[in-house]
Amino acid sequence: MQQKIVEVKSISRLHEFYGCAKPRHPLISVIDFGEIDRSTMRADIFEYAYRMDLYAIFCKKHHGPLKYGKRYYDFNEGSLMFLAPGQLITPEAESQVETGWGLFFHPEMLNGSSLSGRIDGYSFFHYDVNEALHVSDQEKSILNGCLANIEREYTNNLDAHSHDLIQFNIELLLGYCQRFYGRQFLTREKSSRDIVQRFELLLKSYFQNEKPLQRGIPDVRYFATELCLSANYLSDLLKRHTGKTTQEHIHFQLVDKAKVMLWDSDRPVSEIAYELGFEHPSHFNKLFKSKVGKSPGAFRGAD
Repeated sequence: MQQKIVEVKSISRLHEFYGCAKPRHPLISVIDFGEIDRSTMRADIFEYAYRMDLYAIFCKKHHGPLKYGKRYYDFNEGSLMFLAPGQLITPEAESQVETGWGLFFHPEMLNGSSLSGRIDGYSFFHYDVNEALHVSDQEKSILNGCLANIEREYTNNLDAHSHDLIQFNIELLLGYCQRFYGRQFLTREKSSRDIVQRFELLLKSYFQNEKPLQRGIPDVRYFATELCLSANYLSDLLKRHTGKTTQEHIHFQLVDKAKVMLWDSDRPVSEIAYELGFEHPSHFNKLFKSKVGKSPGAFRGAD
């Protein structure tokens, strides 16, 4: 039976869902999960999935081991999860008692700001739930400061500066989250290095057999799925540890393989392109020239 989906399209609807009083601002809200009276919430809440037209940042406290990727870590200080508009949330029964907060804001909250065109650059909004940001008490205190500024601005009497200050503090909070994720990649050094090594083996293996001919050129999602990660998280992790994104690694390996094939045979370039997984040789020529500085034919003919 297909799970029913409840649409949460506004801050007002969000407050209705949580049983909160009417929002103080139509486009943004901070909800304290510790103050929610769950007895007022619908009894069948766990039978539905929920899709919001909002950006959401959840800060929740965990007790005991927390699953991160395929491993468990004893991290008791808290974690942050990020959701972009249109993503589905499925509540779990064991999450009935929650502490922490949620920051929710409608995309229209960002209208007129530079953040509106750049928010998609915060790739953690598209990470999987198990790739949450684990924050220390000190880091959480910094984030709470940004949150308090946001809440203060929209709950006090609004003036000509309120909108800009709210946008500024949202961007400040996201900037800190970006920094803290960078720290997390480093503190999970062994786990991250293991992922890098597994990715490199998968990538080389893919081009060492007939998979390109059978399946075509692999995309980022293929390797992310094989490694049980989101595509964005994998690319960010690789960028942090190798200086290249997943796509750049794929292109590097593909061009490297193409060089060997061009050196070792006199087969037509189009035949090599098809064997590498390209549907159109012109696409192979374009990629090869962009990476090598010359066409495949010119590369083969070089002294």
